[in-house]
Amino acid sequence: MSEYAIEMKNITKTFPGVIANDKVTLQVRRQEIHALLGENGAGKSTLMSILFGSYSADSGAIFLEGKEVEIKNPNVATALGIGMVHQHFKLVQNYTVTENIVLGMEPTKKRLLDLQSARKRVAQISKQYNLSVDPDALIEDITVGQQQRVEILKTLYRNANIIIFDEPTAVLTPQEIDELMVILKKLRSEGKTIVLITHKLKEIKEVSDRCTVLRRGAYIGTVDVKDVTEKDLAEMMVGRAVKFEIDKPQQKAGAVMLSLKHLEVKDSAGLVRVKDLSLDVHEGEIVGIAGVDGNGQSELLGAITGLLPLSHGSIMLEGKPIEHLSIRERIELGLGNIPEDRKKYGLVGEFSISENAALKNYYTDAYRKKFGILDFGKMQKDAGMLIEQFDIRSAEGAKTTAGSLSGGNQQKVIVAREISLSPKVLIVAQPT
Repeated sequence: MSEYAIEMKNITKTFPGVIANDKVTLQVRRQEIHALLGENGAGKSTLMSILFGSYSADSGAIFLEGKEVEIKNPNVATALGIGMVHQHFKLVQNYTVTENIVLGMEPTKKRLLDLQSARKRVAQISKQYNLSVDPDALIEDITVGQQQRVEILKTLYRNANIIIFDEPTAVLTPQEIDELMVILKKLRSEGKTIVLITHKLKEIKEVSDRCTVLRRGAYIGTVDVKDVTEKDLAEMMVGRAVKFEIDKPQQKAGAVMLSLKHLEVKDSAGLVRVKDLSLDVHEGEIVGIAGVDGNGQSELLGAITGLLPLSHGSIMLEGKPIEHLSIRERIELGLGNIPEDRKKYGLVGEFSISENAALKNYYTDAYRKKFGILDFGKMQKDAGMLIEQFDIRSAEGAKTTAGSLSGGNQQKVIVAREISLSPKVLIVAQPT
């Protein structure tokens, strides 16, 4: 019997203009947590999408327990005992936890849907793996961390022995990250093999047994995590010496750019989430707002950017009241925003990079020709400059659709757009 649960040998995958994986080899032992490390666009998610059957490799071979397999689609992967927890969850918001978990594998009794037996099995799996979640709750009513648990339960319900986690901490609070680390260790102790896609070195050191590093689609090496430092891993990832110490000179505060006075903000259910908050942000400074998820951060940012109305208080941008202005008017006054949910509020997945880069100023003279016709040529030229400046790795340059980019490169598109507009104040929500 092979010592490896997974072997991917000489995997090559290309997209138009991009070699995503270049003869990559990955060997994962049974019952280990194996980190797959690399920068944005290194090919990590592509490699695991091939293992899960979402993509087909151009060449190479996959072996499970020493036996070569052909994984044509996710249904084949599921039948082979492979599950994947995606960075962006695949859940139906108005379905219950149980309904989401059994979707596509609904149990029946006398040709009728038997949700009661499904609920019992979900409860049993949840208890076995310490994945506490209400089986009757609607997805839209539970936290992001709990939604991730539902995704994990979906894989366990389908009897997965190999579980791929794609950047699982990207959407979690610090407390939820700690809980996830415990869950990963529990899954390993129960005999599961885990592949952890990440670029967060601290998490690799905390839970991983071994780590494979990819750089620009190529295999760099595999190491035992206990034998290397975070600095060693970082240098393998970027291919140069790195410096962890930050030289941060003291900044002299300038004029007040954003002033919040006695803010009260309610959520969509009418509950007060921000109460009597006052804050001044000065020119040339970075102000951090910390707190456990659900304590008003999202509502505060929504009120500043115009997504939510104020119940009370005032917002001043460079001395001008903006609480009654539209989102566009706030943008035109110099308010930038890198949102927490990039797919919902930051990008249009079906649009190209150039179209997304111009989302906030397409209607201005910068991109309008006669009779209001858009200057797509200039949009593509400007987007090309942003792609080069911010190292956005794309298959077809400015014409690449945003939805086809990796999560990290999608974030780069948003960051590039917002910074290129030279905002007076930039709101940044959970950027890493």
